[in-house]
Amino acid sequence: MIYHDVTTEQLTRIIVDAVKQELNREPLVPTGISVRHIHLERKHINQLFGYGHQLQVKKMLSQPGQYACEETLDVIGPKGILKGVRVLGPERNQSQVEVALTDARALGVTPPVRASGDLTGTPGILLRGPEGEVALEQGVIVADRHIHMSPEDAARFHVKDKELVQVEIGGEKPGIMGHVRIRVSSDYALDFHIDTDDGNAFLLKQGQPVKVLTAQEKE
Repeated sequence: MIYHDVTTEQLTRIIVDAVKQELNREPLVPTGISVRHIHLERKHINQLFGYGHQLQVKKMLSQPGQYACEETLDVIGPKGILKGVRVLGPERNQSQVEVALTDARALGVTPPVRASGDLTGTPGILLRGPEGEVALEQGVIVADRHIHMSPEDAARFHVKDKELVQVEIGGEKPGIMGHVRIRVSSDYALDFHIDTDDGNAFLLKQGQPVKVLTAQEKE
């Protein structure tokens, strides 16, 4: 930008105002809407796809090192089947199935809202692959709402790991989404993770920026 016929004082004021605007600009978080998916441990990969099978990358996801696989499975519940559910990699220490509540009702199970990996007391499910079946004794969850942040992001947003916050959503169906947990790690990229039910309720789109509001009371 070129300024003509301005005094040093005026130019200084313009620069200071621009800096203030930048500092006051509220940081936003991009939205990542997660469809139903499966994480698998090694022994279950062997049973479902054949011994020694290696998961094949279909596309990389927003979090570093995470990817959607070429492989899919049928998820079979007491009342229904979800066909072609995507496996996500890399392989995990425990197998788990993450669904939206709408999916759970179609399957006929009642999973709790949990953080990924918190599987104690969760319902089981049957997985069917090209080389066999696995009956999980537990592992079906509705993933909690959360925001992945690096330590630098957390400092910028003035939040801490495991803190509960609210998120303000704009667009055609604006509103406030509560009980969003902050997850901080140097391995994370900034991302607001919700499931398809939450996304549909607010007409959210992949990548849509949202605003982090004041912290909620901790549990």
